[in-house]
Amino acid sequence: MGAPAGVGTLAGADPRGFHGEPGADRAEHVLWRRRLRHDIRHELGTIIMLASAVVVADDIGDTSRARVEQILGETRWLDHLLRQLDEDGGRDRDDGRPPPGPERIRVDELTAEVVTGMRLATAHEVCFTGGEAWAHMDPVALWRAVRNVLDNACRVAEGRVNVRVEADRGWVAVQVDDDGPGFGAHRDRPRPGLASLGLGIVHDLISGYGGSLEIRTCEMGGARVRMLLPAAPPPDPAADPHADDWRPHP
Repeated sequence: MGAPAGVGTLAGADPRGFHGEPGADRAEHVLWRRRLRHDIRHELGTIIMLASAVVVADDIGDTSRARVEQILGETRWLDHLLRQLDEDGGRDRDDGRPPPGPERIRVDELTAEVVTGMRLATAHEVCFTGGEAWAHMDPVALWRAVRNVLDNACRVAEGRVNVRVEADRGWVAVQVDDDGPGFGAHRDRPRPGLASLGLGIVHDLISGYGGSLEIRTCEMGGARVRMLLPAAPPPDPAADPHADDWRPHP
């Protein structure tokens, strides 16, 4: 039933958008997303500024400084994710456009950074071993993949998670083992956290750069998730003195 004569209505009340135009609602939604991302970036910038000031302060101990440095690193990764969202213009990745181009990155250092952050967020023992390993990959995509797998492993583990990075015959393997029930256990009850594991997301993140995903049972009885990435030769410091600075910075 329409509004009585002489009674106004809000422009946004029309389900098709402003003034009955089908595209107006879409435009308003895009504008809302742009403003929301702007506000999120502003808040992230504030956190980065405050954390940076705390890190160099003289009145905190080494342990607290290490924790603040980790918070700072996590916030910078979030800022970079937001920048990728801005570059996409809010569009979905199913429009045929390729993912960000691969870079030569230190897989062991990136993985160790994720492990350090997870140690501060879980009561489980999270162990890491690995030597120098380089791969061609988008650093943000790899960060998301490792973070996803490690987070799930810590949620289902009984008390221990082992993370290992190794290079072998042209590949770099990032392996995450846990001492949880494993993928094949308790078939009558879903494995805790399995539905949110996001293995499809992990697979898409690394397969776009020539990688692959393996899932099996590890020696501890839990799950083993192994991400294989195309190896890259280490950079030549003589040719590029800044080659080791692969981390994205806001």
